[in-house]
Amino acid sequence: MTLAQLRRARAALDTFRIETPSWGFADTGTRFGKFFQDAAAIDMNDKLADAGQVHALTGCCPTVAVHVQWDFKPGEDPKAVARLAQHHGVKIGAINPNLFQDQCYKWGSFGNNDPVVRAAALQHCVDSVAIGKAVGSDCLSLWFADGTNYPGQGSIRARKQAFEDALRALHRKLGPKQTMLVEYKPFEPAFYATDIADWGMALLLARKAGPRAKVLVDTGHHYNAQNIEQIVAWLLDEDMLGGFHFNDRRYADDDLTLGSIDPYQVFRIFHEIHFFAADRGRRPKIAYMIDQCHNEKPKIEATIQTVVMAQELYAKAALVDHAALRRAQAKNDVVAAELILKQAFFADVAPALAGWRKANRLPVDPLAEHRRSGYVRAAAADRKRRRLELGLNQGGRFA
Repeated sequence: MTLAQLRRARAALDTFRIETPSWGFADTGTRFGKFFQDAAAIDMNDKLADAGQVHALTGCCPTVAVHVQWDFKPGEDPKAVARLAQHHGVKIGAINPNLFQDQCYKWGSFGNNDPVVRAAALQHCVDSVAIGKAVGSDCLSLWFADGTNYPGQGSIRARKQAFEDALRALHRKLGPKQTMLVEYKPFEPAFYATDIADWGMALLLARKAGPRAKVLVDTGHHYNAQNIEQIVAWLLDEDMLGGFHFNDRRYADDDLTLGSIDPYQVFRIFHEIHFFAADRGRRPKIAYMIDQCHNEKPKIEATIQTVVMAQELYAKAALVDHAALRRAQAKNDVVAAELILKQAFFADVAPALAGWRKANRLPVDPLAEHRRSGYVRAAAADRKRRRLELGLNQGGRFA
């Protein structure tokens, strides 16, 4: 690595922040069941403590995404949660309403044909906006399980129009610094017609909602043949890319640690972002977030793995020679253009990462330091004891 490349990688790392999910530290599972972990978080204090441990070791995870229904108790002052986060060295990040768990959402939330349910879903989101204002969050993250499982079950156009109306009404409640992110997913739990099934649907709905609505891309929410970096490039060009939920997958929304299956895909996504910034002379404002739940890997270790991999791939993508790439593209030199990307992907950025961590007084190997720290051993002993005292059946509720 040349000195110029080292500086580019270090500069990229200086600007890169990625948000951890509160729910990723609790016992979670699949529709088939859970495999409990003694060190899994029981309550919000545990979740924020674990998030604080990740940030203390990596230096790039200052905020924690939260789920309103799981992380805020009824009647609780949201500012108390913000103070608790500060105690653990982090801040509250994206606010996620829960529009899929309650029984009233059996037939959908914003797309439900019952106006009473639609109104309740909208009010929950408005309450979530208020929580965001109270805790200093500038991001409302929306994912909907709405859809139908059988042909003829519902009016596709009527459901679309219901979403337009609700999102427009919600956008009016945003604070001047708040952004609303609209996520999409091709299937699960709806398997015939998911109401927001792809990036185009999310884009149209966000635009109809208002100027502070953007699209959120979850890397696990695509069919295997889809070109995610092309979607990213289009959204960037339209100034509509608001954020990511990062994970990896083999089949669909598998919630695997980032880069465990296809690190080159994540590199290509980051390349499109760096390339856009180079062309426009500015970095786009993007909320980078993790959305993973782990049954098998230890929660904190899996999160650290994803964060470290994200840093590595982001730094690698910063090494692409954009001037050389443009020349190759102008000449239709396919081989040279591909090699320029490959050279950056296979570059050794370990020296840049080590230097950046030393400069920021961080451990050179965050995962090894976490394992040496004894944090999990102490947390497991404490939480196992508390579960017995609380009468919880190993992990209790979902989050």
